[in-house]
Amino acid sequence: MAASIRISEEQSSTGLKVAIRIINAWRATPRQACKILRISPSTYRRISRGMNAGSRLDLDQQQRIGIVLSIHASMRTVFTNQANVQSFPGLKNNNSFFEGQSPLEVMAQGSFISLYGCSDQLAAQRWQAVICQAHSAIFLKTV
Repeated sequence: MAASIRISEEQSSTGLKVAIRIINAWRATPRQACKILRISPSTYRRISRGMNAGSRLDLDQQQRIGIVLSIHASMRTVFTNQANVQSFPGLKNNNSFFEGQSPLEVMAQGSFISLYGCSDQLAAQRWQAVICQAHSAIFLKTV
């Protein structure tokens, strides 16, 4: 059963601003940001200039924003250093999913599947980090 939660125009606009701020921190080009979020260059420019935009985003665009936020949350769990959180998406990755491309290059292909796949890969890394931290905590308690 698909979720049918409607978000307000204000929430939509705020989410877009945050997602663009995150993507810009990844050192994405404006073109890459537009492809990842499936927005027009004019919408990107308006948001980048601090103007209101994005109040009429469709469900696909809203989901893309949610995925970008999820990717950012995953990276903040995996990396404690903010510089790594920001630089990781631009680094080449030899994982079988990325095939030598950076996560940013894969996300910027523009398909929902490529964006979701990146999120899935990073979520797996997030859980590995959580498990390692839990194992370390257990080990330290027993020592």
